[in-house]
Amino acid sequence: MNKSRLVKVRNLTIIPVQIMKNQFHTRREFLKTSTLAATSLPFVSALAARAQTAAPEKKLGFALAGLGSLSTYQIAPALPKTHFCKLTGIITGTPAKAERWKAQYNIPDKNIYDYGNMEKMADNPDIDVVYVVTPNGLHAEHTIKAAKAGKHVLCEKPMEVSPEKCRQMIDACKSANRMLAVGYRLHFEPNHLECVRLGREKVFGNMNLIQAEYGFRIGDPKQWRLNRALSGGGPLMDVGIYALQAARYLSGEEPVSVSAIATNNDPVKFKDIEESIAWQLKFPGGIIASCGTTYNFSGLDRFRVFADRGWFELAPAYGYGGIQGRRSDGKWTSFPPMDHFAAEMDDFAQCILNNQPTKVPGEEGLRDLKIMMAIYEAAQSGKTISLT
Repeated sequence: MNKSRLVKVRNLTIIPVQIMKNQFHTRREFLKTSTLAATSLPFVSALAARAQTAAPEKKLGFALAGLGSLSTYQIAPALPKTHFCKLTGIITGTPAKAERWKAQYNIPDKNIYDYGNMEKMADNPDIDVVYVVTPNGLHAEHTIKAAKAGKHVLCEKPMEVSPEKCRQMIDACKSANRMLAVGYRLHFEPNHLECVRLGREKVFGNMNLIQAEYGFRIGDPKQWRLNRALSGGGPLMDVGIYALQAARYLSGEEPVSVSAIATNNDPVKFKDIEESIAWQLKFPGGIIASCGTTYNFSGLDRFRVFADRGWFELAPAYGYGGIQGRRSDGKWTSFPPMDHFAAEMDDFAQCILNNQPTKVPGEEGLRDLKIMMAIYEAAQSGKTISLT
């Protein structure tokens, strides 16, 4: 493969800059990075196209709020691969984790906080951005505290557990004149961007049907993801949001109605949340999306788009690495692996440094929450819910 070639996407240039060897992390292969730089499409964000030949004048300091597996195995290892970011602080409620991270990443005591003293970050110029990686139901609390301390916020998805909480986060960041972005990492992934291009340019004609699914068999029954107060729901809030996002950015439209059905075959383990849920979205241009997610079995990790003259798909579609594409005419373009988290953090840092709006703002997370609440309502009522 020619590692320096440019991949052209309509109004978009993806520039592979650095390709590194693969390594493995827990649960799945985590393919290491090539850095992306790109301009954006209306419905999918990408890194703004900039030359990466010289070191930036300033790297923004990131503090990670929440030191669970995502921070440990994906986000912290991604930070050294970025061009515009560096790990300068941590926020945790577990002293033992603080000590381990302090030693591993050489973090000074003055840059270590707990959730009760986040306001003290206001006096710390080492920290520019707080990346909120705590359970879903705590995102608003920690985002608002970070904003009041004068820090920009990158928040993991889902943005929160209700549209009301999302609005509070948006308002807090606007009041503090700080930027808020949601961690939709696949908006920076070249296979997803290629699928968006195929749809926008009508390579196979008009799109008619989108099938999108993502799910897995969940383990520990005591984990926070099975606690509605912290998670806001079950697999829909956790990984189903990827299928929902795919339907939205592949269609390039916002759905006008939704119907849904949920199942629960293990009422003990899933007493607070749905076990599996399937939903259909209708879009104004006539496209239908059929989506599903589960916590009870593995193997759902794909989307396929059916159009007038053929189809295209990703399978696997949503993981940290190993994403594979196909199209009905056999002409799929292969892309080098890249680090999704490095790409999303660099994009946000550049938005801050250049005073440009992020393409994945809080309003994008709010839109997803509104649709997901409608999906739950449709499943509970058995009715088709209007989204207009």
